[in-house]
Amino acid sequence: MKIYRLPNGIVLTGKAWEIRAKLKEYGKTFRTIKEWIRS
Repeated sequence: MKIYRLPNGIVLTGKAWEIRAKLKEYGKTFRTIKEWIRS
């Protein structure tokens, strides 16, 4: 799985279950994607 942080967003590549798990993990830290991008 790879995560690319772009100036205006985030691109997640990998298997669907990996992406879901990673989003769940980051959901505990960041409330919104906007917060994730800014950090």
